[in-house]
Amino acid sequence: MLFHKTARSASALFGFLFCVALAAQAQTQTAAVKLPNVTILATGGTIAGTGATSTTTVGYTAATVGIETLIAAVPEMTKIANVSGEQVFQIASENMGNEHWLALAKRVNTLLAQPSVDGIVITHGTDTLEETAYFLNLVVKSRKPVVVVGSMRPSTALSADGPINLYNAVMLAGSSEAVGRGVLVAMNDQINGARDVTKSNTTTTDTFKASELGMLGYIQGGKPYFYRTAMRRHTLESEFDVMNLSVLPQVEIAYAHANVGPVAVEALVASGAKGLIHAGVGNGSLPAKVRPALSSARKKGVLIVRSSRVGQGIVARNGEANDDELDFVAGDNLSPQKARILLMLALTRTSNTREIQKMFSTY
Repeated sequence: MLFHKTARSASALFGFLFCVALAAQAQTQTAAVKLPNVTILATGGTIAGTGATSTTTVGYTAATVGIETLIAAVPEMTKIANVSGEQVFQIASENMGNEHWLALAKRVNTLLAQPSVDGIVITHGTDTLEETAYFLNLVVKSRKPVVVVGSMRPSTALSADGPINLYNAVMLAGSSEAVGRGVLVAMNDQINGARDVTKSNTTTTDTFKASELGMLGYIQGGKPYFYRTAMRRHTLESEFDVMNLSVLPQVEIAYAHANVGPVAVEALVASGAKGLIHAGVGNGSLPAKVRPALSSARKKGVLIVRSSRVGQGIVARNGEANDDELDFVAGDNLSPQKARILLMLALTRTSNTREIQKMFSTY
């Protein structure tokens, strides 16, 4: 009798332990397949464009395909992330304005504050993609990944690059490797930082490059490989906050060239510009006919940043001009279009040129 009771007890105990083991295994398997939650914010652009034929790669219509269609076209994304989408705008990116940036930044920050969101992908036209990425790099308040992505060929083209770019962007936005690296651009199997990347070719798929300082890494076999990181302050460490802003200060760019005169500078100042980027020749040099107009603008309270049209290299403070005497700011190695973004945000904090110069050496 005792033997039977002991056997039954042992059998019950074995059954209990077996069930516990099965439950633990199921829990482990569930944890193993837990996918990140990635939200795609669509703004239009070529990645959402269509052409008349499958060989139309120029002369197509941008921003015609909605976010649900974009997601449905890449079903493989469901294996790497729980993907949701929002149509924020539907525009060609040459029409991207300050008001779009403010709305986009606020939506990104709102989403990233939610524990259920692990990362954000923003689909964007390529013409101003680098500018949107850098703006977000300065105002996003999270270490969670934000990845901006586009394509050089419309969705209807042979060998359209949009689907693989979007897949890679979702993978990157859901990866732990991308956390804390600032806003990233994922195109052509490459990872670039928002501050340094620029569009370098009008039509080819390898157009986005950080030609001088280099890309951050590669995407290969569905995984990100980082080889360096962005050293300038960004995202959560940034002092800029746009959540309560409805407008940004007017900052314009005046492009220098041989035989340039003061007309552009004077017109931009007359239009109400609070800041002006001088896209100078060489090391941000001041042509003789332009210098008086810039000096006059500064005396009227307009902030002047000396940048360069060259595309590479640092604009040296007190190099080709006496910035201390003129009360100008040297634009470091930022392109004119990115210097404009930093000056706009700087002017939301201060009008002191010394403080703004520190910002150009920090961001």
